[in-house]
Amino acid sequence: MFEVLVFVYENYWRGDACPELQQLGRKLSIVGFEEDEIAQALAWLDGLNLAAQDTQMAPVADPAAPRQSPISMRVYSVAEQDHLGAQCLGFISFLESSGVLPAPMREIVLDRAMAAPGDPVSLDDLKIIVLMVYWRFGEEPDSLVLDELCDDASGRLAH
Repeated sequence: MFEVLVFVYENYWRGDACPELQQLGRKLSIVGFEEDEIAQALAWLDGLNLAAQDTQMAPVADPAAPRQSPISMRVYSVAEQDHLGAQCLGFISFLESSGVLPAPMREIVLDRAMAAPGDPVSLDDLKIIVLMVYWRFGEEPDSLVLDELCDDASGRLAH
């Protein structure tokens, strides 16, 4: 499923540039993806569209935009903790504390991560989910966030 999502991300610059799901399914089939992968990805994308449909994203620099209180805290359910694992929850916390993942977008990331296969979801898969949420809103993460989302950290050496 994630290979299909990466293909969609790379070939349609923004979520609103993506064709209807039925037409997208035909295109993905022509490209050579397997039917079960396509069906999973289209169901996941449909869920993303539904989750994002009523969400208004205010620009990050908009001082009049409603913001989460700095003293508020998101408490994760046991199911979320089990399905996402410590590494993914830590990454979400990192993005939030960096100011690049507003609360409404975080909730959509969590919703779509809970709908993703894997127990727990891998960090690489979560990064694809975050990219797809940005993509759906027609936003491009800043270059440092994009580097973090696209970088393979397995070859890094800790100093």
